[in-house]
Amino acid sequence: MPRITLYGAFLAAGLILANPSLADDRHDHDRARQALEAGEILPLRTLLTRIERQHPGQIMEVELEREHGRWRYEIKLLRGDGALLKLEFDARDGSLLRGKTKKDHGEPR
Repeated sequence: MPRITLYGAFLAAGLILANPSLADDRHDHDRARQALEAGEILPLRTLLTRIERQHPGQIMEVELEREHGRWRYEIKLLRGDGALLKLEFDARDGSLLRGKTKKDHGEPR
């Protein structure tokens, strides 16, 4: 199953992407790990398991950001109908903050 393989790659590599606009990625990775160890954020695997049940599709991108003192997971998911779903979750409790769907309006293939 490609989804499991993709998730396995996320977990095996310890992939938690921080805000790419920040200059010190290593520092961001350390902050994310510390937040996880301190119980400030849910493990990515926990959130992905929830998403699998509620939003079928293929995970395309995962970001962990801290804005206004609050950790957020941003997940981009490609649904079976070709729509891209962008979901934002509170990283502490996994509650959905917002969701946005973008349909593919490109040329037919």
